[in-house]
Amino acid sequence: MNKKQFLMIGLLTVTCTCLKAQNDALPVYLDENQPIELRIKDALSRMTLEEKTRLSYAQGKFSSPGCPRLGIPELWMSDGPHGVRAEVNWNDWGYAGWTSDSCTAFPALTCLAASWNTELAGKYGKAIGEEARYREKDVLLGPGVNIYRTPLNGRNFEYMGEDPYLAAEMCVPYIQGVQSNKVAVCVKHYALNNQEVWRGHIDVQVSDRALREIYLPAFQAAVQRGHAWSIMGSYNKVRGVHATHNELLNNKILKGEWGFDGCVITDWGAAHDTYQAAMYGLDIEMGSYTNGLTSEAEFGYDDYYLGKNYLKMIKEGKIPMEVVNDKAARVLRLIFRTSMNSQKGFGSMNSEAHEQTAYEIASEGIVLLKNQSSKKKAALLPIVPEKYNRILVVGDNATRNLMLGGGSSELKVKRFVSPLEGLKKRLGNRIEYAQGYTAGRPIYGNAENIPQSVMDSLRNDAIEKATKADLVIFIGGLNKNHYQDCEGGDRLSYGLPFGQDELIEGLVKANPNVVAVIVSGNAVEMPWNNQVPSIVQSWYLGSIGGDALADVMIGKVTPSGKLPFSYPVKLEDCPAHHFGQLSYPGDSIKEEYKEDILVGYRWYDTKKIAPLYPFGYGLSYTTFDYSKPTATSKTLTATDSLQISLKVRNSGTVIGKEIIQLYIGDEKCTLLRPQKELKKFCKVELNPGEEKEITFSITPNDLKFFDDRQQKWTVEPGKFKAYIAASSADIRGTVQFEYK
Repeated sequence: MNKKQFLMIGLLTVTCTCLKAQNDALPVYLDENQPIELRIKDALSRMTLEEKTRLSYAQGKFSSPGCPRLGIPELWMSDGPHGVRAEVNWNDWGYAGWTSDSCTAFPALTCLAASWNTELAGKYGKAIGEEARYREKDVLLGPGVNIYRTPLNGRNFEYMGEDPYLAAEMCVPYIQGVQSNKVAVCVKHYALNNQEVWRGHIDVQVSDRALREIYLPAFQAAVQRGHAWSIMGSYNKVRGVHATHNELLNNKILKGEWGFDGCVITDWGAAHDTYQAAMYGLDIEMGSYTNGLTSEAEFGYDDYYLGKNYLKMIKEGKIPMEVVNDKAARVLRLIFRTSMNSQKGFGSMNSEAHEQTAYEIASEGIVLLKNQSSKKKAALLPIVPEKYNRILVVGDNATRNLMLGGGSSELKVKRFVSPLEGLKKRLGNRIEYAQGYTAGRPIYGNAENIPQSVMDSLRNDAIEKATKADLVIFIGGLNKNHYQDCEGGDRLSYGLPFGQDELIEGLVKANPNVVAVIVSGNAVEMPWNNQVPSIVQSWYLGSIGGDALADVMIGKVTPSGKLPFSYPVKLEDCPAHHFGQLSYPGDSIKEEYKEDILVGYRWYDTKKIAPLYPFGYGLSYTTFDYSKPTATSKTLTATDSLQISLKVRNSGTVIGKEIIQLYIGDEKCTLLRPQKELKKFCKVELNPGEEKEITFSITPNDLKFFDDRQQKWTVEPGKFKAYIAASSADIRGTVQFEYK
């Protein structure tokens, strides 16, 4: 039993003893055998107005109070979605300097999404929830489910890609896994926080259709299927009002239509108005008067918007008591579910099981983009060690600790296996290393300028060594510095930073046997795509990432990840950038999502623009054959379901996993619809020569769109087409049917 739990039990025991002595019965709010709603009602009846309002704002950087007089404990929160952040000081952003707060870093959520493995998502959530529970955290600030709209967004690595269905399917088991530890998720950033530039004030203008069909479904699934206990309001404005206290988002949709019974918590510093915060659905205010990361102001916690000004408005009759009681009830419900839950267990930290889970996610999320072969020359991957005497590894990301930087996603890890270390373990003294370029220190808020002479020297050294190598492995991409994959700022360009394009082109000229490993949470421009024979999309793979990457590259693990977002050839091909500055990043005040519902592959398909690498794409070391799909019926009605079946066979020589995707297209509609939309997927493991039957069930819900004329989800009678695919651009079979 740890100190906090011991003190909490002691406090509850004393409280219960005193109250029982007075009333000769255990108070309802302390009796866990009673329904939670009765406990909340009882607690509210015993609390003063001041105690009710005090529940709704912070008492420290990552803590909000309970009600000490009644023995109701405080809440402790922590970043982030892929690891429990190191301990921060009580009242500033400095690290506390603990020696016991190192964590397991799990792969970033783009990697989880690229695995397309819902079972792994559940394991991920359970493991990170155990680490949060061991660290005595009651609320884990994640997962992030904002939609990948532009490859420049600095926080895309924290999210689950461009498709709302994929994000929804992956976040639900993650949420359930975390909350099985009696640790609340705080699903973020609600909503439309799809860029970091001007995030604190940019006013997003979006259609009802795009809002409902693209940007909200993952949040809705998190609430209605995942039963998330808290939601984080985002920094940006939506239609003129800050999202964190937005009547449409919070009251009408989240708490009204979706029936959310948990807490809306601000992103740190996202509240801006007392009356709006009180009336429009905000429940807990955190981090006000900061920029959410570093800056401070000379204000006390009572100066928060939901502090003394909130209390004053209530006493003046400007805010009704039903609002006060609802807000307090939601916070109590969260406390009863987490910090005051005697069934919450003790968790665990840095275990072998957690490292194994991190390894599995990393190895299943890595995407093989290209692996060229010919009659005269075999593909470079998987690496056959006996073929090579000298293997040159080049790149800053081969050794860089990518858990550092990134803003709130920064992690202090107990163990870090770099890609270079992982390769050396498996390939021994064949490995030589050349840095090739430098990205500077892992710092936030600045872009470090590296002298050109230093960059030239590193590049020339790597190219010279490449001429003497049998195989070159370039490991570069982005990192967690400002203007890369980092909170608080977007990328400045689509190309690779630090002269990496020039370096890669020089390496290929010096030695044609180049494998390029791109570490990033974003698509990057690849002007060298046609020259490099093998390309791997890696991600921020966490503590054990080097082992996972090495095992994929030597063939111990067959790659099975597929892209959760499209890779445009050039930035102008991306729908957010097609319509000019007002569509992204806006004019610094307002931004219009002019691409509407045509986000990601919906745009590329409908506009017939070929991406460099399409959504859902990924190669394997084996091959898979698809049979012709069949349907149980040619028609579907409002009360029916339709089953579509096919057989998939591993026609190669090694074991592998294939992700079968099902898209549906509406052949004719009174409103614009994409050519097709992802509606089902299945990941299946097959031995060489093995065949399995896959069946998908289609219901009318899979055909619906949001009709903004009627303000409801609907489906129109007519012809539809189901596409069985290996990616959004690789259609293996189609089935036509009619909805009547």
